[in-house]
Amino acid sequence: MDVGSGRLYAAVAAGGFRRYATYRAATVAGVFTNTVFGVILVYTYLALWDEKPHLGGYDQAQAVTYVWLGQCLYATLAIQGGGAEKDLMERIRTGEIAVDLYRPADLQLWWLAGDVGRALFQMLGRGVVPFVFGAVFFPMALPTEAGRWAAFVVTLLLATLVSFAIRYLAALSVFWLMDGMGVNQVLMVTGIFFSGMVLPLNAFPGVFGEIVRVLPWAAQIQMPADVLMGETDPLGAFVFQAAWAVVLLGAGRLMQSAATRRVVVQGG
Repeated sequence: MDVGSGRLYAAVAAGGFRRYATYRAATVAGVFTNTVFGVILVYTYLALWDEKPHLGGYDQAQAVTYVWLGQCLYATLAIQGGGAEKDLMERIRTGEIAVDLYRPADLQLWWLAGDVGRALFQMLGRGVVPFVFGAVFFPMALPTEAGRWAAFVVTLLLATLVSFAIRYLAALSVFWLMDGMGVNQVLMVTGIFFSGMVLPLNAFPGVFGEIVRVLPWAAQIQMPADVLMGETDPLGAFVFQAAWAVVLLGAGRLMQSAATRRVVVQGG
């Protein structure tokens, strides 16, 4: 990627940030909603951990930390969908994707850049406040070492790539399905459950637990949480997340090539 291309995608990312920054009322509502749900989940987790201490290898403070991190990353990583893939699906359905294909820019990188800008705003605008609220009013297992926080930031960057790659694949399926409604439902269910949004993946027992912990969704919340709380080696987490990012982005590249080799534009 040359300097000119880098500036282009940086501008696209900045545009994605500004676009979501205009929805101030929605952001405030999102902060309130995430905080309220965080409180509900915290007390649910505390009751569960009272009955099953050290469930998933976490103590209560770690369980509380996991809850607030999930609320912080819920919109940031578009766990339930609603990121760049939503617009991309609509553009494929209406035929506006033809305009995107004529741009002098890579389709995948263009949408990735926009989604990174969206994720950054959602982190700062909607994710930080609930997390700080949790740290102030509940006991949390937060590190004091700068190195741990730095490793955590790396896991967030890699989680963003994995999240986008999953949703990009789902969006491209609309080239064949002609509609994204069913795909969005699948994204919502798999995102919430397999990312560990409902319950830490470490808490699932047996073979099922082993399976869900190696799926790509585990790179979104479980890996950043375990790195933040010192439950896993950061290098191992980086390798896990990067491997899935490469595999999924590569699959997206192949699927994009197949979809655009012979495009039949829908709509007017």
